[in-house]
Amino acid sequence: MSFAPGKDPKAGDVYACDAIAQVVVPRTVDLGDGFSVRRALPSARSRMVGPFIFFDHFGPAEFRAGNGLDVRPHPHIGLATVTYLFDGEIMHRDSLGTAAPIKPGEVNWMTAGRGIVHSERTGAEKRASGSPIHGLQMWVGLPAAKEEMAAGFAHHEVAEFPMVTDNGKSVRVVVGSLYGASSPVPVVHETMFADVHLTAGAKLPIDTTHEERALYVIDGEIDIAGDKFAKGQLLVFKAGDALTVTAPTNAHFVLLGGAPMDGPRHIWWNFVSSRKERIEQAKADWKAGHFDKVPGDEIEFIPLPET
Repeated sequence: MSFAPGKDPKAGDVYACDAIAQVVVPRTVDLGDGFSVRRALPSARSRMVGPFIFFDHFGPAEFRAGNGLDVRPHPHIGLATVTYLFDGEIMHRDSLGTAAPIKPGEVNWMTAGRGIVHSERTGAEKRASGSPIHGLQMWVGLPAAKEEMAAGFAHHEVAEFPMVTDNGKSVRVVVGSLYGASSPVPVVHETMFADVHLTAGAKLPIDTTHEERALYVIDGEIDIAGDKFAKGQLLVFKAGDALTVTAPTNAHFVLLGGAPMDGPRHIWWNFVSSRKERIEQAKADWKAGHFDKVPGDEIEFIPLPET
């Protein structure tokens, strides 16, 4: 999934906490009917955090009866897409023949590798009655040696993810390892992603194990060293600095990061690669119709952008 880009906001204030390297205010795109998307990565201030090269927060919104999400078939190379919902349901179909709905707390992990095509739509039943939608779409870069690996898809149920709970803290470890718990999601590069809820007054130390770390506020407000941050902000932390997040009110946020990528990545439309010429090849292949079709969604597709 990807949406139209917008302009990056201007840089914010300097904050008191020395552990914060950047504060990214996402650019927002309104897609109509109350459905908006906030893109935090890539931005002018932070291109990547660990392997995360793309981070979209969409919703919360309510589709009226007869309406829904319609992301037509489109291609990817050189990355893995990660879809994670807080509300609603999306039907995923891809050129491997996968047809899998995703619900809140579950994970769809699609490895594009040398190339895959997929669509994301609201299913017929949800479309008929109307339904909410709220979640994250993230792209994870692949190491250069794995960029041309075979495409794949994996779905993980809510019950598979370990929960770490204590004194008003609830941490679902979705990818990687945190606080002594490890996710079952297999990765080819050190990656960390967790879904966190804090009740008012609760405190959470941020693990320094991962070199690159960031926090995105979904709802509520958090406090770090006296600075308060509201929903819709991505805080990128300095490597190795310990810090503690306090919740003045009930708060919901996600943690993401991992090891730095093995070099810069080029990103154009839905293509990611360490080599510009590989992206040019992918552009030509999609325009010529050389990618595989999506069974059950063969008619429509998103054409290659002209610019």
